[in-house]
Amino acid sequence: MDLTTTYLGLTLRNPLVASAGPLSQSVDGVRALADGGVGAVVLFSLFEEQLRRAVARDLDLIERHEYSFPEALDYFPDAPIEEKSLAHDYLRLVERASRAIDVPLIASLNGADLGGWTRFARELQDAGAAALELNIYFVPGDLRTRGSQVIERHTDIVAAVTDAVTIPVAVKMSPYFSSVGSVALRLVDAGADGLVLFNRFLQPDIDVETLEATTTWALSMPDEGRLPRTWIATLRHHTTASLAGTTGVADGSDVVKFLLAGADVVMSTSALIRRGPAHAATMLAELEDYLDRKGFTLDGMRGLLAVPPDTEGNAWQRTSYVAAMEKAKATYGRL
Repeated sequence: MDLTTTYLGLTLRNPLVASAGPLSQSVDGVRALADGGVGAVVLFSLFEEQLRRAVARDLDLIERHEYSFPEALDYFPDAPIEEKSLAHDYLRLVERASRAIDVPLIASLNGADLGGWTRFARELQDAGAAALELNIYFVPGDLRTRGSQVIERHTDIVAAVTDAVTIPVAVKMSPYFSSVGSVALRLVDAGADGLVLFNRFLQPDIDVETLEATTTWALSMPDEGRLPRTWIATLRHHTTASLAGTTGVADGSDVVKFLLAGADVVMSTSALIRRGPAHAATMLAELEDYLDRKGFTLDGMRGLLAVPPDTEGNAWQRTSYVAAMEKAKATYGRL
């Protein structure tokens, strides 16, 4: 069965993509994901904060004449020397991993400031990345920060990075804007070739015995896929940009749901961590079984449940909401 998919202008052998995560921290890890059957691999993210820690560490070592970066000079001739070690390691991974697999390798940058991402983005392209995924993780701690300033920061970063590279760029969005659809379209206008819905923001819990806030990260669960599917279905007929669904993708049925909503590709990490990279083949087999049972082609079923383009204003969302509330009253009101 033909599962060939186009994402960010790239031709993928299927619509299942390994999203950024701990499985792609090495060449062997990336190769295992590709061998598992995915159509593309998103490398683990290079974090702005990691570079800052490297700055402090490397400056100390340089001052004590215990460390040097002769090879890194070839990669970042204009960058401050203290930034070159970690960036060089990431670039080497991109270079080696992209040669080791036969599917596109997408590099991932995670930050909140414009900073030096444009410089790194160009080097990542030259190292062999087929595309870039920008994870703009910005939670304003200053409560006086206006929503318009948050959006402007996002669009400025997207515009700067897309101007610096010729490879396609996707933005991994937050679901917490007051008007998600408007921000999505503005990011596309700023230059984004695709949108990844959604980023998972840290939500600390509280340990009532130790009186501490806990910051552990939990793997996603299937119910978390409802929110990104809602917005993918809403956006599908309002943009030509690629749409990727991520979060809550545990098995082939979740892949089907995202595709029916209108996703071009479906990303997963938690399921591959839980069951291993080879689980990708199982998920794809389940997708093929569904298509065969329904008599669908992949392109024919994609977006079947997207919000119709001629839907007026908020009518679809309001109608769905009212119907859900009426069903809840009928189901639980008898208890």
